[in-house]
Amino acid sequence: MQIIKLYQIDAFADKLFSGNPAAVCILNSWLEDKLMQSIANENNLSETAFVVQNGKIFEIRWFTPTMEVELCGHATLAAAYVIFNILNYQGTVIKLHSHISGMLSVMKKRDMLFLDFPTDNIKTVENLYKTIEKCIGVKPIAVFKGNVDYVAVIENETALKTLAPDLSAIAKLDSRGLIVTAKGDAVDFVSRYFGPQCGINEDPVTGSAHTSLLPIWSKKLRKNKLIAQQLSKRGGELVCELKDDRCIISGKAQLYLAGEIYLN
Repeated sequence: MQIIKLYQIDAFADKLFSGNPAAVCILNSWLEDKLMQSIANENNLSETAFVVQNGKIFEIRWFTPTMEVELCGHATLAAAYVIFNILNYQGTVIKLHSHISGMLSVMKKRDMLFLDFPTDNIKTVENLYKTIEKCIGVKPIAVFKGNVDYVAVIENETALKTLAPDLSAIAKLDSRGLIVTAKGDAVDFVSRYFGPQCGINEDPVTGSAHTSLLPIWSKKLRKNKLIAQQLSKRGGELVCELKDDRCIISGKAQLYLAGEIYLN
């Protein structure tokens, strides 16, 4: 019987039952893709991170309940929390390698974790305004496409809070999901993330989405350091900084549970 250590972490959270929960599985070597997908589906969280240590570098992969994704912020934050606080990693910076997204890093300063991710490649989209309006029920004022997600900018925070998306329409988009964003009332910008096409109707806090949002709002607001909130039911606050082609996204994390998976 094979036993796998499993941890559930609330990421981008300064207290339990907030932020975005992610599962972290610590492996001695990689499992078959089908088995990792089954574990992620069984965990039934928006993301499960699988981690294998390879010398001084940790290899990482992320799975939703239905598919592998190329980048996940909150599950990377959760994995870093486990490596620092449970595996007792000695050092202040963890190097993580994704076979899809390349080299990533997470730095620790006291109880704050700083993700260092590549900035998304954002392009303006002109021909999807009516399609996006059907998806979210309000007319966007701008539409963008990144590497994996569409981004719709709408008029204000109130409209974002009251948004009632058509998930079946969003699921038909040729993307991982749809980010809807607006200028914030008390913070620089706010957002919500919908990804029914990858098994996530609404994600509580989406770190990777902010690699798309940062270049948009940094240009609009003419500043590189921004405070963001994701307006899901659980909610979460992110401190973000745009550094050329890198996004620094920081937050805290909390351990919710530790357990074991038993594989016959």
